[in-house]
Amino acid sequence: MTKQVCVFAPSPTLTITVEDLDGSPDTHLHAGGQGIWQARMITALGSPVVLCCALGGETGHVLRHLMAGPDLTVEARDVTARNGAYIHDRRDGDRSVLLEQLPDRLTRHEVDDLYERAVVAGLASGVTVLSGSVGDADSEVVPVSVYQRLTADLGANGCQVIVDLAGERLNAALEGKPAVVKISHEELVEDGRAASDSVPDLTKAARELLDLGVGLVVVSRAADPTLAVSDDAELLVTGPSLAPVDSKGGGDSMTAGLAAALAQGADTEAALRLGAAAGALNVTRHGLGSGSGDAVRALVDRVEIAPAG
Repeated sequence: MTKQVCVFAPSPTLTITVEDLDGSPDTHLHAGGQGIWQARMITALGSPVVLCCALGGETGHVLRHLMAGPDLTVEARDVTARNGAYIHDRRDGDRSVLLEQLPDRLTRHEVDDLYERAVVAGLASGVTVLSGSVGDADSEVVPVSVYQRLTADLGANGCQVIVDLAGERLNAALEGKPAVVKISHEELVEDGRAASDSVPDLTKAARELLDLGVGLVVVSRAADPTLAVSDDAELLVTGPSLAPVDSKGGGDSMTAGLAAALAQGADTEAALRLGAAAGALNVTRHGLGSGSGDAVRALVDRVEIAPAG
C-alpha cells in the first residue's frame, strides 16, 4: 500500500525562464524551488504528496495558482512575507541569471503555524522530506531549529524523515536523527565533513553521519556513481548514461525517487535504483523535477549497484 509523502518546503519560488523557440523568446512561468521539484517527481512516481509551505506577497499569489497538480495537496499558511522569484535566460543553452529575489523571513507566529501544519501532515504520512529554501544563513525563511524539531518529532512518531539539506540546516536536522540524508559530494566538502571528493573521504564522512544516528547516507556525485552508505553496506550506484540538457535538479529528483520508493514499501536497494533512475532522467529535460513515472521506471533495470572500493 502506497503511503502519502509530506514535503516541507518553507517558501516556494516563482520561476520565470526564457527559452528560444525558433528564434523568438518563449517564456515559462512555474512554481519552483527544491521542495516543489521534489513533490512534482514524487507524484509522477505514483505517491500522493501533501506540501507544507508559506505563501505571501504578489509572488505568493501567483504561486498559489501554479502549484496545482494531480495527487498534490497544498497546505499553505498565508503570510505577509514575500516568496522569492528568479528570472533565468536560457536562449543560448546556458542559464543566465537576470534577477533573483530572495524570500522574506517569516514572523514567529507564521513559523509556529507552518510548523503545526507540517507536524500534522507528517504524522499522517509514512515519509517526510525536509527541503530548504533559497538563501543563506542571513536570510533564513524559518529558523534552522525548525529542522531539528521536525526531524525529531516526526521520527519519534514513526515517520521516516529524509533530509536534503546542507550547512546549518543539515546540522540542525542531524540532531533529530533522520532516517535518510541525501547530500552532494560538493556539500560534504564545503561543509568541512569530507577532506576531498574521493570515494574513501566521502565514505568516511558518511560513516560519521551514521554515527550520529542516520540510517542511510546517499551522496550524489554529479556524473559519477552515487555513493550510498548504511551500517552494513557501502555501495556505488550507477545510473544509465544519458546526454544532459540541464544538470540542475538531478539531485532533487533522486531524493524524490528515494521518498516515493520508501513510501511504496520498497527496500533500500530498490529505493536507490528508483532514485538513480529519476535523477538520470531529469537531466535530459528542461523542466526541473519533471519526467513521467513510466519513463523513470523503464530506466530502473539499467541502474547498476556494486560494492564501493
